[in-house]
Amino acid sequence: QAQLVESGGGMVQAGDSLRLSCAVSGRPSSIYSVAWFRQAPGKEREFVAHIRRWNSWETTATDYADSVKGRFTIDRDIAKNTVNLQMNSLEPEDTAVYYCAAADLIYKIAAYYRTQRTFRYWGQGTRVTVSS
Repeated sequence: QAQLVESGGGMVQAGDSLRLSCAVSGRPSSIYSVAWFRQAPGKEREFVAHIRRWNSWETTATDYADSVKGRFTIDRDIAKNTVNLQMNSLEPEDTAVYYCAAADLIYKIAAYYRTQRTFRYWGQGTRVTVSS
């Protein structure tokens, strides 16, 4: 079991930056991948980024949605058991509730970590609003 708590959301203007954090507790050693998804008003929840081998001293692997590639960076702090999402050059289209999710399953196909059903554990979400 794992518990996830997001923080760092807020209201910013276009071009600004925000850093979201996801605190993983419970059994963080059992978690293989941590991801961020987001849900904009009136839209379905979508993949943003994930990091695999996040709680290992091995080299991590990351993946990003095309819409955020080059602007967002996902990283981890093993000592603090957190996964962070640095969001730069924010756009109004980034306005959404951002969810942290964790998966304890290991797949060889990285694309599986772009789908919600891979992730068993979810946080409550943190809201990000970007004004133009």
